[in-house]
Amino acid sequence: MLEKNEEIIVKLLHYFITDRNYNPVILHGAKDEIWLENLENDYKIIRIVSNYIHNDEQLEYDIFKTKQIMKSIKKKTLSLKVPTLSLFVNLGDNVHIDKEKDVDYITCLKVDSLDDVINSNTILKIFPDINKTLDYKEEGMNLFVKLTSEINNKTKKDAMEAEKIFAPKKPIITYTLIFINILVFLAMYIFGKGSEDSLTLLKFGANCRPYVLIFNQYYRLITSAFLHIGVLHLLFNMYALFIIGTQIENFFGKIKYLIIYFGSAIFASLLSICFNDGISAGASGAIFGLLGAMLYFGYHYRLFLGNVLKSQIIPIIMLNLFLGFITPGIDNAGHIGGLIGGILLAMSCGINKKDKKINGIILSIIFLIFVLFLIKNINF
Repeated sequence: MLEKNEEIIVKLLHYFITDRNYNPVILHGAKDEIWLENLENDYKIIRIVSNYIHNDEQLEYDIFKTKQIMKSIKKKTLSLKVPTLSLFVNLGDNVHIDKEKDVDYITCLKVDSLDDVINSNTILKIFPDINKTLDYKEEGMNLFVKLTSEINNKTKKDAMEAEKIFAPKKPIITYTLIFINILVFLAMYIFGKGSEDSLTLLKFGANCRPYVLIFNQYYRLITSAFLHIGVLHLLFNMYALFIIGTQIENFFGKIKYLIIYFGSAIFASLLSICFNDGISAGASGAIFGLLGAMLYFGYHYRLFLGNVLKSQIIPIIMLNLFLGFITPGIDNAGHIGGLIGGILLAMSCGINKKDKKINGIILSIIFLIFVLFLIKNINF
């Protein structure tokens, strides 16, 4: 026989996990309470608190403790605010909370029965289907077995999807791209005067505003991403491609990786044309696109990669952009174009079924129109 509180907790867990895609969060020191997160929802955090709270002082301490944990979550997820819903299923009569209480993005709700949940205007505004979903035919242990089984199946499915994304795969595309870049670099010495000769660079397809806009040689928008000026330029970019490319290929898959890589190269070349009338070459625009894709992925999975996002990905991007601004001869416009393109194309491709890909597609089109507008208004 299930106790009243246990039945409420299991039903709420079933709804938030299976219907609203919340995931359990493991927190050390959080006793008799369950934390669920879904950073895409209005309430980022759901707390189901079964700990007995017998007076207002204990409730205030609980809210204070929740605020401290929220500060940590905000830092890890790079969020300005983390709206939290605390559902208390075991409040004493001496706690004066009435039904709902809002404190610094924390909504506290006293839950004596499921009617308190389904009759809450605050909850119905965000979870309008909750009153229908919490109605079950089963009772007692049959209900407990059914709900826990479905929760376990959903959790197992999510774990398998995450494992599929993070599982190591052979980076065949990255190795192929590196091979082509090296092959083209050698060809410039065999069939030309070397990688630092302007005529050879133009012959092999370097990006150059007059050749693209006047002679309509649009292929240069892509071929320029396979050319490098000097051995150091090649080695630096190929090392970066190996490090970052293998990760993006692993996370997004080969087809999406190709779309992000070549799309970023095109965006980089187009923005380069807007601000640079000389010869431009190198895979760095496409590589910045991969960094943009990594930034999008890291933000999307920031509960897994929050520390990596702050300590590695963002600093690398900022450092390279800074070096581009202070070092003569570096096409920073191409880097910025590739970075923005990579973020938008990653958003367009999506990582999983929950991504709103249409937003990325629309933003990519808007950015493309903006860049084309800049190109149209160039004065030769």
